[in-house]
Amino acid sequence: MDPFHMESITAGGDCAVLRIDGDIDAYAAPQLRDRVTDLAGHGTVHIIADLRGAGFLDSAGLGALVGSRKELRTRGGSLTLVTGTGPVLQIIRMTGLGKAFAVHSCVPEAIAADQHWHAAVMSEGVSTEEWCRAHRLL
Repeated sequence: MDPFHMESITAGGDCAVLRIDGDIDAYAAPQLRDRVTDLAGHGTVHIIADLRGAGFLDSAGLGALVGSRKELRTRGGSLTLVTGTGPVLQIIRMTGLGKAFAVHSCVPEAIAADQHWHAAVMSEGVSTEEWCRAHRLL
């Protein structure tokens, strides 16, 4: 069992990356959902969940992702998943959730695919790669 850790990295006024490490299970799922609700409540509604550091994703974790996506969409936002190529990607594919979420292999790819994210990073006066490097997201 990998210990759960989550970090928020904001860009612009309404975008954030949630870097998640460890197992996303029944213990971690409420923390994930609460963090997304808190961010959305403060106007951060375009979230990239960087799951490359997650070793495990169970049904509670999947439920937290789906619930978070719904919360953000009601506020005009989005939830994008970055999974890399590991076991989390396989779980997302096996459950069919790859059709419900935008899924990318890396954060720069996710940023490039989203107009809100692209504008947020550009407003900071740096390229996507520079922003990701500065925040250890490459």
